[in-house]
Amino acid sequence: MSFGLLAALAAALLTGSATVLQAVGARRAAAGRRPGGAAALAGAFRQWPFLAGVGMDMLGFGAELLALDRLPLYEVEAVLASALAVTAVGASRVLNVRLRRGEWAGVAAVCVGLCVLAVSAGRDGPGHGTPALRLGVLLVAVLLIGAGWVVVRFGGSRRAPLLGLVAGLQFGVIGVAVRVLPDAGLPGLLTEPAAYAVAFAGLGGFAALTWAMQNGSVTAATAAMVLGETLGPAVVGVLLLGDHTRHDFEPLAVAGFAAAVFGALTLARFGDAERPATAGAAP
Repeated sequence: MSFGLLAALAAALLTGSATVLQAVGARRAAAGRRPGGAAALAGAFRQWPFLAGVGMDMLGFGAELLALDRLPLYEVEAVLASALAVTAVGASRVLNVRLRRGEWAGVAAVCVGLCVLAVSAGRDGPGHGTPALRLGVLLVAVLLIGAGWVVVRFGGSRRAPLLGLVAGLQFGVIGVAVRVLPDAGLPGLLTEPAAYAVAFAGLGGFAALTWAMQNGSVTAATAAMVLGETLGPAVVGVLLLGDHTRHDFEPLAVAGFAAAVFGALTLARFGDAERPATAGAAP
């Protein structure tokens, strides 16, 4: 197994384990506060489970950067989708959530899909991103921040999945921005749009995901986040950056990618850190 794949799996393990901790802290902070408000977001930083989850996410991001330096973009994003499998197993242990056969099948689908992707993946394409693309990722990050604000104000009952989608798209922007970031020293990075895209997308995605966990179903938010974070960068990598699979392995790569994402979405409800309802509780 390559070092890049190990780094991607480590990132999935860290981020998947952080999901439950962050959800617990975010829900505690939101109690008695206006949904989507700045006070609820700031209050999350006073909850130790949330802070522990943030620390694990930062370590996971570092592992993701190592993986992006060695693997095709679509493969890294597909591996990161397996964080939901990690969350599923963690929830069954920590939150006493019983996994049914369908959920275990989802875990198996993710693992098999990742193995297929590891076998079929080729090298990164020759594309390193044009100046227009590097400016474009910054503009997308800024627009998504505005979209998140609109959802908080007017999202209604669909606020959680929409915020989850915004967060996933922002995290996908980070993956693309890191991939196209030119090798330049500190003075050059100060004028590099892709570097600012990483910062804006990181802050915007973090805020959107925290608000999503506070404002509704963490399950729906997690599923939408996986879609945005996985599919967006994969499309950009293949269409604009020249990522490819091994010769004649395209159908196998498509099947593995589909299996990994489908299995992850099957497990999306285990992003929820709520306690199971007690027996006999009122509906």
